[in-house]
Amino acid sequence: MTTHSNPEPTASGASAAAATAARIRIVLVGTQHPGNIGSAARAMKTMGLDRLVLVAPEVAPNRESEALAAGADDVLAAARTCATVAEAVSDCTLVLGCTARSRRIALGQLAPREAASRLVARAGTGGEVALLFGRERTGLDNEELQQCHAAVHIPANPDYSSLNLAAAVQVLSYELRLALLDAGAGAEPARVDPPASHAELEGFFGQLGEVLEQIDFHKGRSPESALRKFRRLFLRADLDAREVRLLRGVLADVERSVRLAGADGAGQG
Repeated sequence: MTTHSNPEPTASGASAAAATAARIRIVLVGTQHPGNIGSAARAMKTMGLDRLVLVAPEVAPNRESEALAAGADDVLAAARTCATVAEAVSDCTLVLGCTARSRRIALGQLAPREAASRLVARAGTGGEVALLFGRERTGLDNEELQQCHAAVHIPANPDYSSLNLAAAVQVLSYELRLALLDAGAGAEPARVDPPASHAELEGFFGQLGEVLEQIDFHKGRSPESALRKFRRLFLRADLDAREVRLLRGVLADVERSVRLAGADGAGQG
């Protein structure tokens, strides 16, 4: 029987892989059981990952977390805690959310291997990236998924698809490890301008929502559906920082035009 294994990385390749791994963060959102935080830290460390971020955990890491970390105490101790997803990924240029397949929200669906390849490729060009995992019982909510570029779905047994949080982290961490070891596979071409960060995109989406209200784009309809579609469109475009500034300049001109039209109307009245 033949087996396939990745070639041993060179010293320079190992150094590059370590630098890439340092730009990948695992984000646990609303974790309900502190033991799962420790188990996730262990899953990460076995695969060479150490950037753990906690978003509003119901219970802070404690002795149970330390016990289940089983040697990954350094990952646990260095974990950063944030109040919101937006805070946790504000500087990221690629954010993927691990979730069960769902029709509630129209996001592109990636298999774990493809997701890992994209994350490693982007991190390899210097971008900060994040992989989100939701609550044990309910996963990521719609608002949190809206902040992701795409969703990641683990194709578990449909007759028994319940996957423990730490097990899901292990599956994705393994795929990230393979992608990191796969010398340069799927690397993105160099970009002239850096991709827009999560914070820059959220600022644009906020301004876009305000402008659509000002020009009465929704015509009395609920704005949520249109805003979701605009989000998907612009996230799929993979805008860079300069393009976001250009679009925000256009929106600013629209806002000025609306104010001038309002002033003219008031003067004529």
